[in-house]
Amino acid sequence: MSEHSTKPGTSLLPAGVSVLERGWLSSNNVVLRGRSGTAVVDSGYWTHSAQTVELIARAAGDSPVTTLVNTHLHSDHCGGNAALQARWPALQTLIPPGLAESVRAWDPVALTYEPTGQECPRFHIEGTLRPGTSLQLGEFMWQVHAAPGHDLHSVVLFEPESRTLISADALWQNGFGVVFLELEGAEAFSEVRATLAVIERLGPKVVIPGHGTVFSDVAEALARARSRLDAYLAHPEKHAAHAAKVLMKFKILELQIVPRSEFMAWADRTPYFAMVWQRWFTAQPLEVWLASILEELVRSGAAHFDGPNVANA
Repeated sequence: MSEHSTKPGTSLLPAGVSVLERGWLSSNNVVLRGRSGTAVVDSGYWTHSAQTVELIARAAGDSPVTTLVNTHLHSDHCGGNAALQARWPALQTLIPPGLAESVRAWDPVALTYEPTGQECPRFHIEGTLRPGTSLQLGEFMWQVHAAPGHDLHSVVLFEPESRTLISADALWQNGFGVVFLELEGAEAFSEVRATLAVIERLGPKVVIPGHGTVFSDVAEALARARSRLDAYLAHPEKHAAHAAKVLMKFKILELQIVPRSEFMAWADRTPYFAMVWQRWFTAQPLEVWLASILEELVRSGAAHFDGPNVANA
């Protein structure tokens, strides 16, 4: 089960909006209550689905959950979709348009679940979130803005009256999510910079991030994100190594404890690791590099060795 807390943040948030701040593996869930029903933004990872349903039901109260919106389709943001659809069969699910056909056909490679070694139960969609449009969530109209970088198809949602931004993984209080297209060989750091500029132009007073607490020090967060981006531009191999550690830590969090040999076999057959190694780290054999990434996680206190096993810290 993930850690969680209900954090409406401050009085800056619109009426009826509450934030379920989740511990990894799950993204935060944003619950927006209105007179005609409750909307939810992002549904967490599949292993936390039962808890996600319980938390959202509690936050919605007697208001029916009618709408589910995904900011993007990484497994930690949409892994609970199927469980929410089972609990509320009339739920309307909306996603960014770029991968709609991959969802309809259910292509776990195109959706990145197989390449990253993660899972996501199959879900259905009723429509898409097109940048440049607005939709009602709870009592307010939210603008949809394209936010490529962390994910090519990601969107952010902005409520102009309260100047509230649901930023997903485009902006955290201390950075942003791994830029996966950079790992795949595309130049996506420029898209991260452009998305940060879009957020700055919107001028939010309060940000609901995909991970971590609600924050209002937006100018400082943007400065920190740009500083991190500059560091990655100067040393892209550091971003690549960070990404590998994030993927390993994610799996350790999912499994909690696993034989080291089994874990290394998983890493060896997970395509993203071989892709990252091939681009930046071929001075070492793949197996040696994978072992070094795991050992870095242990040295940092993010994991530990328990006899023959790897365990979450």
